[in-house]
Amino acid sequence: MTTHFLLLRAFFLTVFLVSGISAQSFTNDVDVSGNANVQEDGNQLQLSLDSAGGSEAISKQEYLYGRFDMQIKAIPGYSAGTVTSYFLQSPRPSNDEIDFELLGNVTGQPYLLHTNLWTSGQGNREQQMNLWFDPTADFHNYTFVWNPHNIIWLVDGIPVRVYRNAQQQGIPYLSSQRLRVRAALWNGEEWATRRGRVKIDWSQAPFVAYFCGYRTDACSDGSQCSESRGQWWDWTLDEAQAEKLRWVRENYMVRDYCQEQGAPECSVNNP
Repeated sequence: MTTHFLLLRAFFLTVFLVSGISAQSFTNDVDVSGNANVQEDGNQLQLSLDSAGGSEAISKQEYLYGRFDMQIKAIPGYSAGTVTSYFLQSPRPSNDEIDFELLGNVTGQPYLLHTNLWTSGQGNREQQMNLWFDPTADFHNYTFVWNPHNIIWLVDGIPVRVYRNAQQQGIPYLSSQRLRVRAALWNGEEWATRRGRVKIDWSQAPFVAYFCGYRTDACSDGSQCSESRGQWWDWTLDEAQAEKLRWVRENYMVRDYCQEQGAPECSVNNP
């Protein structure tokens, strides 16, 4: 990682520590199912996947706008076909959704970071990129900032994607449905690794990923958020952050739906 990225990561981690973001408990604040195991006095979540099924955790609280942080340590070794996901979602089928997904691969091959956004049940806004670190070696912080201006995806404080609110131009945005925070480990072999060409090897199971550092600074309705004025409420990318986003896209992006289908929001979200 370059010196610029190290400095930027240190800055954002400092903001993370001093901004008053609320720590959440996997014991008290989420419901878990499947092969899920809450550890470390509620501070760590272990999700497992085997041939019997996967596992997930869902926040008890719903939110409309906020900042959401989660530290994730992905599946080591052979992980092809698996999907380790952290996302915000309203009920289907007319779901709004914001996604981080770590797509597994064969041993020694890089993970892909897959991001997507859904509005009213319509997705197909997929971007994929390589990471500048090994997501299986240690925990790394994945952040959503969602406010009336834009949605920002950040990894260790480094912006990797932005989706701006352009509703006045007829472009859909997430502004009406409340979302729950979700973490899941599941079988995505039909598409996850090399677009489904590499399947899960169940002899390598169980596959295990870890989540910790779950923190939120969020509200259940927009008017409440505007009154509390969290630091994230007016957060848009300044020029230095936009330059980091451009650098990430130029060096790590491997797939962008905008190059495949030219959706109307692509011109608005060009960094």
